[in-house]
Amino acid sequence: MVSAAQLRAGRALLGLSSKQFAELSGVGWATIKRFEDADGLPRSRAGTLGRVVKALQAEGIEFLGDPITSPGVRLNRKPG
Repeated sequence: MVSAAQLRAGRALLGLSSKQFAELSGVGWATIKRFEDADGLPRSRAGTLGRVVKALQAEGIEFLGDPITSPGVRLNRKPG
């Protein structure tokens, strides 16, 4: 589980626009916007949120804390 705030923060750490992030994750821009605009945990069908999370993780985003009470993210990129 991840929160909308964690999705926004992860994308911001990567310096991606929502349209760039949609392309990277293979999910439509409107879906990215809906996920990021959600209050708390975004609702998702058929693993769509999972694809978004995996795309962030593939770029080095680590999700920290409880997604509701203490949401956090960290960027872990390998040097080079």
